[in-house]
Amino acid sequence: MKKSKKTLAMLAPTVALGAGMIAMAAGSASAAGSSTFEAQLNPINHSAASGTVMISLNGSQATITEHVTGLAATFGGKPYPHVQHIHIGAQGTCPGTSADKSGDGVISTTEGAPFYGGIGATLSTSGDTSPAAATTLTVAPAGSTINYNRTITLDAKTISALQSGTAVIVVHGDDPATLSKQAQGEKSDLVPSLPLAATSPAACGTLKASQMTAMPGGAAATGGGSTSGVQDQGLLALGGTLLAAGAVAGGLAGRRRTASVR
Repeated sequence: MKKSKKTLAMLAPTVALGAGMIAMAAGSASAAGSSTFEAQLNPINHSAASGTVMISLNGSQATITEHVTGLAATFGGKPYPHVQHIHIGAQGTCPGTSADKSGDGVISTTEGAPFYGGIGATLSTSGDTSPAAATTLTVAPAGSTINYNRTITLDAKTISALQSGTAVIVVHGDDPATLSKQAQGEKSDLVPSLPLAATSPAACGTLKASQMTAMPGGAAATGGGSTSGVQDQGLLALGGTLLAAGAVAGGLAGRRRTASVR
């Protein structure tokens, strides 16, 4: 029985080491997967809009899921097109009322730029997602509610802004009726052929790293998702080692109990 106790004592560090190695391998598998970022969208410019955005980044591929409600519903009798972007290169924040330098009661896109920066990517429904598509209304989500899901390629600057916490989602397009009479008569600072309301920010939110693992590509047990491949094999091998060690420990403990009964 003394020998069994000694064996158990010697085995304990091995079991603990196996558990630690599994934890480290699991952490490594998680780190090798996609990073996730999220933002809460809040209203700007008398808008009633609010929503959430989640971005799952894997290399340069970003899967963007967005849900926004309370936006202006129609424009010229048709569903209101809301151009939207990932803004980068500034403070990484959404502007407050003090950003309105013209005194017309509206924070225009250019007035908000010192806070959220220029355009890193356009969240269009199809085609181009570069800054060149920033004001292409025909590929902008439209209507009072946006349910957006698309995987796009981000450039290095936009990825860097995401990782540093300075990337900002801005949804544009306000209801002209909610603006001051002065603002209703003004032209867009981006597209002079449009009214100011058409391109002014309606909702804004800073993207921050999230603890959530959003929308995995598949379950690790079936060989899919971000933990498949070599990392899964390593986890299985370590798990087998720990189970084997546990079995030995259980067997020795059983022998000790039997010896005590006798």
